[in-house]
Amino acid sequence: VDPDEVNALAQLMTWKTAVADIPYGGAKGGIGCNPRDLSISELERLTRVFTQKIHDLIGIQRDVPAPDMGTNAQTMAWILDEYSKFHGHSPAVVTGKPIDLGGSLGREAATGLGVVYATEALFAEHGKTIADHTFVIQGFGNVGTWAAKSVHERGGKVIAVSDVTGAIRNPNGIDIPALLQHKQENENLKEFPGADTMDPDELLVHECDVLMPCALGGVINKENAGHVKAKYIIEAANHPTDPEADEILSKKGVVILPDIYANAGGVTVSYFEWVQNIQGFMWDEEKVNHELKKYMTKSFRDIKSMCKAHNCDLRMGAFTLGVNRVARATLWRGWEA
Repeated sequence: VDPDEVNALAQLMTWKTAVADIPYGGAKGGIGCNPRDLSISELERLTRVFTQKIHDLIGIQRDVPAPDMGTNAQTMAWILDEYSKFHGHSPAVVTGKPIDLGGSLGREAATGLGVVYATEALFAEHGKTIADHTFVIQGFGNVGTWAAKSVHERGGKVIAVSDVTGAIRNPNGIDIPALLQHKQENENLKEFPGADTMDPDELLVHECDVLMPCALGGVINKENAGHVKAKYIIEAANHPTDPEADEILSKKGVVILPDIYANAGGVTVSYFEWVQNIQGFMWDEEKVNHELKKYMTKSFRDIKSMCKAHNCDLRMGAFTLGVNRVARATLWRGWEA
């Protein structure tokens, strides 16, 4: 992370929470380090000192951190514990916590599952289902694994997958449950018996119906956008497509489901977790997933009506929806100056 990226993501977060129609603003924060290079105790000390520095900037009604790249439920548990030393036990101050500390069922799967609900909403417009398509998934971390699992369960064919350890493909479809087990045991995708290795750079331009970038930003750029063969791009990562690539892909007729909608499942279930903590009443997983699907489906309908009203693509429709909602709230508060 660097200040520019954090600023950009905080802005995206503002529009994302407005598109999802949840009562949050937008913020981001991070620590410039590579968690893979640090031991658990180093990560814990770093997280606790970070929390000591920001404890008066975050709060239940102020700023509620949630996990992102390089962080997990353990990180959130440390932040909660450190924050509680200053302010008393406050489970609602962070989301993405372990279940034992007031985390929500379904939170870990939320972003990946939300991506699949968003994809289902898009396909329903065209009278299609996930089972009718082939998928390529770039990034096999939290979001990528849950997205792959959900696609596989719905009969979709995942034909290629990559992460930092490499890339693999099988034109007949990869056995995702077997791959997940292989990754858990070996901590990499290589030597998976059910697929061939491939050049990770070729993954984004691999023949498929649906491309899901689930890792870093800026991976689809003007250099490779012209070679993308997918009909749909579902932006599970934050800003994976840069503006020049966006233009090239639009001219090719590629349908892009924008990040501020497609990956809003995570922040939506973070909102559910916050609600449960404030109420002191926990929901079962079925309710969490039912509510998530409801929110994702409604947001898609709202975006589509914006697209029809302004005759624009899905990204412009989503941004118009988000900015309009923030603008209306701003006017109601009397801030038009």
